[in-house]
Amino acid sequence: MVINCLNIFRRGLHTSSARLQVIQSATPTKRICIVGAGPAGFYAAQLILKQLDNCVVDVVEKLPVPFGLVRFGVAPDHPEVKNVINTFTKTAEHPRLRYYGNISLGTDVSLRELRDRYHAVLLTYGADQDRQLELENEQLDNVISARKFVAWYNGLPGAENLAPDLSGRDVTIVGQGNVAVDVARMLLSPLDALKTTDTTEYALEALSRSQVERVHLVGRRGPLQAAFTIKELREMLKLPNVDTRWRTEDFSGIDMQLDKLQRPRKRLTELMLKSLKEQGRSSGSKQFLPIFLRAPKAIAPGEMEFSVTELHQEAAVPTSSTERLPSHLILRSIGYKSTCVDTGIKFDTRRGRVHNIDGRILKDDATGEVDPGLYVAGWLGTGPTGVIVTTMNGAFAVAKTICDDINTNALDTSSVKPGYDADGKRVVTWDGWQRINDVESAAGKTKGKPREKIVNIEEMLRVAGV
Repeated sequence: MVINCLNIFRRGLHTSSARLQVIQSATPTKRICIVGAGPAGFYAAQLILKQLDNCVVDVVEKLPVPFGLVRFGVAPDHPEVKNVINTFTKTAEHPRLRYYGNISLGTDVSLRELRDRYHAVLLTYGADQDRQLELENEQLDNVISARKFVAWYNGLPGAENLAPDLSGRDVTIVGQGNVAVDVARMLLSPLDALKTTDTTEYALEALSRSQVERVHLVGRRGPLQAAFTIKELREMLKLPNVDTRWRTEDFSGIDMQLDKLQRPRKRLTELMLKSLKEQGRSSGSKQFLPIFLRAPKAIAPGEMEFSVTELHQEAAVPTSSTERLPSHLILRSIGYKSTCVDTGIKFDTRRGRVHNIDGRILKDDATGEVDPGLYVAGWLGTGPTGVIVTTMNGAFAVAKTICDDINTNALDTSSVKPGYDADGKRVVTWDGWQRINDVESAAGKTKGKPREKIVNIEEMLRVAGV
């Protein structure tokens, strides 16, 4: 084992030296820094490296490990979605890209410092907070965010101590997006199906003791406004030993509107109606209970109260009627939001994103004046919307904007920029990440899993050789 680690370390040193020689020999005149090693960051780097020959791209990431939501947000039982990591790895191994892990913007380095050292800075550090219900008792121990729950079973450092209480029968998830459905599926899936995924061992152990039998998935609006997609619903309907129970009254008149719907929405609605028609034909010990037209009103020990809503021009308007649901555990899943990590960022605190026009960050949002050389992509710029393909298209568009600004001299790249100075910092290079990856993969192999993630940052740094 020691000899193998030494060989990995020597291989990393050789690769790093070769990469540094290529970068130095090319004497690039254009330096671009991307802050955030998630999907938006890697997709942007891919296009920039393809379109700009005489450039170096440095990726700065606050965690020692890359890939952002692909590693920490995608459900463990969706390995096909994680295959995009192969594409990101090819980009990261480009001789004109350098990876700086364990460097946090606003703490280890300021935006001003990065702007002084690069011709362009692209912010892609994502959305790491969740929106609140803003109800009394929301701070009770049995009320947590779906974001934190996902981080818990996916091994995000710092989330391992969440300890969700799964000793009760009923879980209520507030929100009906794909994240909410992912969480419901994780709670209701057979444990054996999860043992072959990269779900963390501590989460598997907790789920093995789970007493959860019913998961309520509650939304403010109706079936025609459901935010989950057909793929996620199909997976729920196919779960063994799980009955999906719809409320017939939620679908009153829905079949009469099918012909007016666009194809994706029509197919999703048809699947819900088909499931509604077939429910009761089988029985399972667990239940998945989607509930529409309910708005959160109050939280009490062991239950949650909702206002019955009506739709007015697709907006959910609460009525005087209410309903209470048994809720041993409450998971809110009503959206993510970004945070401002540096005072140099023009941040929209109300919307939880950076002020920008087409990826160009604004210097003055009142006049629309842009701040030359400063860009944003991904959820930090758009808000939390869409899937990975949406992020890819948005990142490509912003990356093309950067290339166009450089090629048309709208952005001055005539001065020499030194790039990031990592001296004295505990930086994880790409080769350091590869050492972490090798150790995780080896640990997972012994358990029949793709990997066993390291969840402690100090342990990551030790393995990386930092």
